[in-house]
Parts: sequence; structure tokens; C-alpha cells
Amino acid sequence: MQNTLAVILAGGRGSRLEPLTRDRAKPAVPFGGLYRIIDFVLSNCLNSGMRQLLLLTQYKAQSLDRHINLGWRPYFCRELGEFIDVVPPQQRIDDQWYQGTADAVYQNIYAIERERPEYVVVLAGDHIYKMNYESMVDFHIQTKADLTIGALQVDRESAKQFGVMQINEDNRVIGFQEKPEHPQTMPGDDHHCLASMGIYVFSARFLFEQLCRDATLSGSRHDFGNDIIPAVIGDHRVFAFPFRDENRKNDAYWRDVGTLDAYFEANMDLITVDPQLNLYDNKWPIRTYQPNMPPPKFVFGSEGDMDRRGEALDSIVCQGSICSGGHVRRSILSPGVRVNSYADVEDSIVFEGVEVGRRAKIRRAIIDKGVVIPPETTIGYDVEADRARGFMVTDSGIVVIARGEHIDGGGAFRHELSNLSANQ
Repeated sequence: MQNTLAVILAGGRGSRLEPLTRDRAKPAVPFGGLYRIIDFVLSNCLNSGMRQLLLLTQYKAQSLDRHINLGWRPYFCRELGEFIDVVPPQQRIDDQWYQGTADAVYQNIYAIERERPEYVVVLAGDHIYKMNYESMVDFHIQTKADLTIGALQVDRESAKQFGVMQINEDNRVIGFQEKPEHPQTMPGDDHHCLASMGIYVFSARFLFEQLCRDATLSGSRHDFGNDIIPAVIGDHRVFAFPFRDENRKNDAYWRDVGTLDAYFEANMDLITVDPQLNLYDNKWPIRTYQPNMPPPKFVFGSEGDMDRRGEALDSIVCQGSICSGGHVRRSILSPGVRVNSYADVEDSIVFEGVEVGRRAKIRRAIIDKGVVIPPETTIGYDVEADRARGFMVTDSGIVVIARGEHIDGGGAFRHELSNLSANQ
């Protein structure tokens, strides 16, 4: 892996995750209370022995850049040739923003060439899964491939959102269609298709040749799935590498949390008794920035008032959070959240620094960082009323409150917080 460079595409706008991506790129969106989406691909790189990483950003990258500086740079030693470099658009080759995935890599071709890699692994920074990339690089070398594509079985309907491949008995790719309206199923299986995961291993020289060729084509969308792959499968050695899941569950776990409903469901999986995604696996740890905060706290349980008891059931509660006489059920509390007396939080995702006022009731909601929920506020019990108040409501009825959203009565709540006694 010393001769392998990872190029991570982390500039996604994530428009379908609005308003969570209003102030941050999709890879920087929090996940599971403590993590960011980008942490999964970075952990895969680290666990795979990849120590040379270029992170290509574009939209609203400040949050992502700060997260990398705080949580990830200590894992890489520059003196030993290791690095994780955040590379913003430099427009050294073109005066436009990135036109597609291939163009994003092409516009940074000098940074890639400077490291003189033999192999380049191109990864998306906005998917959640566990995978050993070293196995894929070994497969690429053994087959003497020019390009190797990570492959995942998906159902026929889902395949419309992927690049769909056809392979021969040697796993060589003989057909490829990007997001087809009528996906071609796998031989002997009318219900599943072989989809591209957006994970590519290129022999470096081959990658440079194809990027430079594609850049000269005026009609190209400069995208790996739409342009590069279809153009090379006939004349070059292109292979599919079947996804080998390091999550060690019965079913392979790979998620593109590209919509609010998919994002909510993936988070809610984590609080089940036996979640599909195992975050407690010491053999394949998921790393992130760990804020220097005190442990979570639950108070007012010994006062004798059963309605005023700080508790969290079937939930994830991160450091610095306080359940001060409030009730939390089947929810995720990020660092520094405060749930005040008699408040109820159910089936919700609460981001860092949120304040939930006394007797507030929250159900099936995603609340972004730093939002103040005033006392007596009800969210998620009447979605039409929530829409009338200007909140985003998904097709499945999840209420999403954006960062910086002002909720009526918030001023009174902030005043109340400032006068709380030291013992809550």
C-alpha cells in the first residue's frame, strides 16, 4: 500500500439532505451522534493501511476542513511520508468548478502526479460502509487490471440510481450503463443487478491517460460512470471486485444516506438491540474527533417525582449531554445536548449543543446544531402545523429543524437557562 494513493471526492453538495447541508458539505453531516459521514471512508483507509490521502473538497468545506484538522491529522506522520491533505478547488487547469467526478480528479492531476503512485484508489466521501481496500488493490494487481470497480448486488429498482455492470466468468466487465431506466439483471437472478459502488482502483499511468483524453472531448460530462468507464471496457482490462464487508453481519452493509428519510433510518438502526452497522467492533474501529467534554449526566432521579427524572432508554447519549429531569427514548443525543425537566424526546436525532426546554415534546425529528427549543414547544405531533411554521417535513413525516432556526419563545428559554442554579 506504500505505492497507493487514495483520492477521496468530498465536495458533494448534498442537495437532497437540505437543510442539513445548508452550512456544510454532505460528507461533513453528523452521523450516529459523534461521527461525520466522512469518518467511515477515512477509517476504511486507515484500517486498510493507506497512509497517503488527498481529500478533494468544493462546496461549504469549512466544517469538513475543521473536522479533519481536529480529528484526523494526528493519525498521519508527515516525516514518514504519511499525509491527509485537504485540497480545495485550485482551478490550475480550468477556470470552472468541477464538472464531474473525473474532472475533479483531472483538475488535481498535478497533486496526484507529485506523489508518484503506482495505483490510485478513487473513493466517494459520502457513503457509510466498512471495507478493506487493500484486498481490492491486491485483486487489481493479480488480475493485471487497468481499472477495478467495487461491485455490490442491489435490487432491480435501486439499480436505477447506480452504474450497472455486466461481467463474464472471470469478473471482467463487459458492459456498463450509468443509472439505466431498465437495469439489466444478473444471470440467473431476475431480481438483482451488479452495481458500481463508486470505488475505483486505477493503475496510475492508465488513469492519467484517460483523464487527459476525456478532458479534450467537448461532449463529455467528465464523469467516471457516464464517460470514462463506458469508453474503456472494450479495449482495456476492467474488472469488478465484489464487495467484502468488514461489518461482519449476515447481510452486507452499504448505505448512501442521500435523502433525509434514508439518513434518519440509518441513524435509527444504531439504537436497536442488534444494529445492522456495528460501531463497537474493535477489529475495524471507526475513528473520529473526540471532543474534550465531560461524561453524560442524568439528574433528578432521586427526587421522588417520577415525571421529573433524567433518563435515556434505547438511545445513544454522547459526552457533555445532560438529561436534567427530561425523558429520552429511542433517540440520539450528540455532544453537549441538554434536555430539561419534564421534556420528552422520542425517535429523534439531536445534534450538538441543542437545548430542549421544560415540558417540550419532540417526536420523529432531526434538530441541527445549536437550536434552542423553547419550553412547552411541541414538534412532530402535528406535521401540518410544523409545515405551517416553516419547518421541513419529509415524505415519511420526519420534521427537520435547520441550524440557526428561530422558534417562537426561544428568547424566554435562553433567559431561563441563564438563571438555572448550579445543581440543575
